[in-house]
Amino acid sequence: MKRNLAALIGCLFSTLVFAQQTPTVFVDGNGTMRWSDTRKEASFFGVNYTLPFAHAYRATGYLGVDRKKAIDRDVYHFARLGLNAYRIHLWDVELSDGDGNLIQNKHLDLLDYLISKLQERGIRIVLTAQTDFGNGYPERNQPTGGFSYKYDKCSVHSNPEAIEKQVRYISQLVQHVNPYTGKAYEDDPYIIGFEINNEPCHAGTQEETRDYIVRMLDALKQAGNQKPVFYNVSHNLQQTTVFYSTDIQGTTFQWYPTGLVAGHTRKGNFLPYVDHYPIPFSDVKGFNEKAKLVYEFDPADLLYSYMYPAMVRSFRTAGFQWITQFAYDPIDLARFNTEYQTHFLNLAYVPHKAISLKIAAEAAYRLPLNKSYGEYPKDTVFGGFRVSYLQDLSELNSPEKFWYSNNTTTVPVDAKKLQSVAGCGQSPVVSYEGTGAYFIDKLENGLWRLEVMPDAMQVSDPFAKPSLKKEVVRIYWEKWDMTLHLPDLGKNFSVTGINQGNHARSETTDGIIRSLKPGVYLLQKNGKALSHKWDPDSPWKNIRLDEYVAPEACSDSSTFTVFHQPAKTVEAGKDLTIQAVIAGTSQPDSVLIYTDKISFWNDHNSYSKMERTRSYNYQAVIPASKIKEGTFRYMIVTFRNGQKRTFPTGVKGSPLDWDFTDSHYYKTEVVPDGSVVMLLAPEEFNNIETFTMPEWSFTRRQIIDNSPVEKKTLKVSFKSKDEHPIFFLRKDIREDVVHRQDQLGKCTHLCLYLKKMPEGLHACLITSDGYTYTANCPVPENGIVRLPLNELKQTDTALLPHSYPVFMEKYFHPSTEITFSINHIESIELSFDGEKGKTGEIEIGSIWLE
Repeated sequence: MKRNLAALIGCLFSTLVFAQQTPTVFVDGNGTMRWSDTRKEASFFGVNYTLPFAHAYRATGYLGVDRKKAIDRDVYHFARLGLNAYRIHLWDVELSDGDGNLIQNKHLDLLDYLISKLQERGIRIVLTAQTDFGNGYPERNQPTGGFSYKYDKCSVHSNPEAIEKQVRYISQLVQHVNPYTGKAYEDDPYIIGFEINNEPCHAGTQEETRDYIVRMLDALKQAGNQKPVFYNVSHNLQQTTVFYSTDIQGTTFQWYPTGLVAGHTRKGNFLPYVDHYPIPFSDVKGFNEKAKLVYEFDPADLLYSYMYPAMVRSFRTAGFQWITQFAYDPIDLARFNTEYQTHFLNLAYVPHKAISLKIAAEAAYRLPLNKSYGEYPKDTVFGGFRVSYLQDLSELNSPEKFWYSNNTTTVPVDAKKLQSVAGCGQSPVVSYEGTGAYFIDKLENGLWRLEVMPDAMQVSDPFAKPSLKKEVVRIYWEKWDMTLHLPDLGKNFSVTGINQGNHARSETTDGIIRSLKPGVYLLQKNGKALSHKWDPDSPWKNIRLDEYVAPEACSDSSTFTVFHQPAKTVEAGKDLTIQAVIAGTSQPDSVLIYTDKISFWNDHNSYSKMERTRSYNYQAVIPASKIKEGTFRYMIVTFRNGQKRTFPTGVKGSPLDWDFTDSHYYKTEVVPDGSVVMLLAPEEFNNIETFTMPEWSFTRRQIIDNSPVEKKTLKVSFKSKDEHPIFFLRKDIREDVVHRQDQLGKCTHLCLYLKKMPEGLHACLITSDGYTYTANCPVPENGIVRLPLNELKQTDTALLPHSYPVFMEKYFHPSTEITFSINHIESIELSFDGEKGKTGEIEIGSIWLE
């Protein structure tokens, strides 16, 4: 009996030990991550987020922010966006000494705190142990004494001394006990695995690479780690076979389909860029035995909200189970976007993109692995999801969930079955003028939770050079009516504010909530008895009912934000519609447009009044009689409580003040009716981008002054080390044609003035479909090439700028024929072949349609 009892106790003890050591997920023989308890496929979607380290750490210090409270705020928003994954590459230079010992410091404490808060929300974690580069960007590197500062990144994995320090560091890291959870990283069930390092540089031999990986795997095993270990394979392609020959259990990839650090907001249809995710080494031995993770991805330099679900669709088709965006902006820094200027994502400050991310998360959980949805444009509708460039829209429409990133006219699959609505803008379910995101969740029959974020208004380009002195988005707490069309609630329900300081109470008629301010509300159908007692602090899923996080409103009541882009070119004798987005702490009393023809001495100056159309949108129509050939110059003046501000500069006062000295105007060129449609003028040469296929090249741009006889020309010289390079010049022409649609329909030829034309020059027009139509340029006559538009042929679209990783395809090869439409053109492109090591040149003047 005693022997049996002892055996039973021993068995139970072994079971408990095994349970503690069993990883949360494991990788099966087919390279699929599965939950250890259920054996079901595991699917993860989330973000990178760097507040404990580097610039984010320093910048929050500059601003006097309590970093732990900042983490609380951001992690709450992760929960609202439905994320279940978090990844970060640890800055080892901020966590280690010169010998590789882990340092117990503020960075590690914040990481521990962040991990504990993520766990409270059910979010799983992958830690990348080291970056092996500095902590400065976008500032200078800070001296920390960390070991990897002593070595070059491309030798740190082959230098024996450096490797020993990495072994010490990574061993101590996985054994580190988080004081907030009481668990070592290697025992924490919410940390599902480790990536050894971020984007390693293996410049040595394959043997050195294999030895390094084996050494690090042994170090982790000896330290007690039993969790999956992952390694980056989207870099160092010459080492690919080595990676898959080791005992790593997963491989990591990234995707930046629109390049990085453009320095400005990119525009266009990038859906062809994310049509699929090809992996050229998928036939390498061992490939199918390793799990696939996306450690970083982002459509960089874009403000659009249509890209995230499309990328996830392609990831799932390629077999990825872990997908984490890089990088989510801390809420206390997002109004400046200084952390990584090429990325911009935050629920409060970029609500449309954030809702798109929420929809993408659901796609990651729902879409089956390895299933194809066809090729673009057929794959814009997939598994209950839809993406649209023209509508700038991501959408999920299922019986229970109706989510949308922008205005939509789509009707829910079954409004009676809805459990969740989330979105920005208008829909058949929600009528709302605010610009912030909202979440409407069913708690039980007749009771819903409504969360409304404040309005976010762009004031400058978030992808331009960053500074903590330059805002890119401002927050306004305006009150707007919201009308709900939810059958479960009906048209008559009570509205009760429940977040801290929100004491609003009202009754609705016709489903209209009057003057709704940002916050959290309980919506209860009139006469409906509830089955459960709901209090503000009641838990629901992974949040508390009354939780609410939003930035403070812009406090400057003396000015407005005026966001306006004047028409570039219009035709004389036609009405001109001027639109602007104007926001402030309250609405202006009036908004007037004055032209440069006004005078202080004139008692009868004409003006045009801008009327509010909806939300913050204002509009005025300048009559055709005032639109004459030349340059139409104007200012926008806001009035409130006797205070005047004049834009574009936002200076105090009005052009009718005697001492008004500002001479800046919005400008629109007015051309004769029937004139050519100019696509490139000499003064716009800076708007041309240059590229080389398959990789990069040396490019020299030179403005040639041909005065006084001719206008300036642009000479561009290319030189590439690649075999058979192709050189490209591309310009966005949306603003050149948007107000010339009538004339566009009359155009028959694309014309180019060339002072030097390279052999084999192709001229292309790219449309809003993302399709390219091309023709070979004939020998110029008097320097002018005239191409009949009816000779343009559909061809492959060059995916420029270059995507990362570098093995991504360079062209989109359309399988669907779409007839060319001149009214859909958005870009012009010139291309010609080059020779390795030889200079190719083109000298170009104007480009137009006639």
